[in-house]
Amino acid sequence: MEEWFKFSWEALGAILITAVGIYVVVIFMTRICGKRSFSKMSSFDFAMTVAVGSIMATAILSKTVSLADGITGIVSVYLLQIGAAYARRNDTVKKVMDNTPLLLMDGENILEENLRKGRVTKSDLRAKLREANVTELSEIKAVIFETTGDISVLHKQHDRPVNGFLLDDVARS
Repeated sequence: MEEWFKFSWEALGAILITAVGIYVVVIFMTRICGKRSFSKMSSFDFAMTVAVGSIMATAILSKTVSLADGITGIVSVYLLQIGAAYARRNDTVKKVMDNTPLLLMDGENILEENLRKGRVTKSDLRAKLREANVTELSEIKAVIFETTGDISVLHKQHDRPVNGFLLDDVARS
């Protein structure tokens, strides 16, 4: 218990120096690798964000992980992200790495089996419909469970069809 309240100028200095060093490396790597590094376009992008945060926290607060170890970890994760982004250009790799968007509603029809597949409850669906300002189910063209876990709501607009490009990769069942 005493250890919790123990203060050391040396430890404080090490934390501050490590925090600044790791922060600079993250900014530098993000500038080199681009905005995609912190996007959430795929589950791997989300994992990247979590990994960077975890490495930062560990490097800054751990007494056994050096600044060099933290920098190595950060750079490695960014390089893996770049490699994954290039590898995902191949359709086979993309299918292995990414989830497939899933159609949850086709017009007013709730696709119960797809809700089960996506582990989405009706209350989750209702909440997303409210967020999308849906006041009547007749306003809905499609509801899609995206690869990121987000739910997109496409509204009907004057009986205009949805461009096929928008639904190309969406699993219907």
